[in-house]
Amino acid sequence: MTSRVTLPRAALACVFAALISVGAYIAVPLPGTPVPIVLQNLFIMLAALLLGPRWGLAAVLLYLAMGALGLPVFSGGTGGIARFAGPTGGYLLGYLPATFAMGAISAAGGRRRWWRDLLALLVGTAVIYAVGVPWLKTAIRGSWAKALTGGLLPFIPGDALKIAVAVPLAGRIAPIVERVMPRREAPRPGADPDATEAAHG
Repeated sequence: MTSRVTLPRAALACVFAALISVGAYIAVPLPGTPVPIVLQNLFIMLAALLLGPRWGLAAVLLYLAMGALGLPVFSGGTGGIARFAGPTGGYLLGYLPATFAMGAISAAGGRRRWWRDLLALLVGTAVIYAVGVPWLKTAIRGSWAKALTGGLLPFIPGDALKIAVAVPLAGRIAPIVERVMPRREAPRPGADPDATEAAHG
């Protein structure tokens, strides 16, 4: 029973790791900053919203592991452990807590709500910046002003657009994904939480 539940979820995590990798190839370099505009974080948003905190995190971990092993899955078709020490390393590492936070907020309360997904993505994006911008400042040995203009301000419109796309898109895709990964409904008053847990695998 456990393997029949786990294998499809693991397969979905692999699919999203592949989508994140493809998204990294869609990179637009910006003048004056080593941080490009990429599509990978759109797929990370979707992984968190659709797979939840645990399996969404598994997808991102698999993606980062592939890159660390040298596979060309990072922005611009690059890879290697050295990327984590570079200017964009903080954004890569920031994907981990951000994915867990987005998945946990989206999954809270059981039934999917667009406003909860929106809140999840806003929090997750803030987490990525909170890790990535200070890391960039250290890597380039620059001022806070330079880090903010090179690693935050130019990306806000694009991230807002990705969030605007990800929320309704997750709502459309969710019924398909939830055939494999049912959302955990909030237990009714007086309900046995162990029975609820068993019903959802």
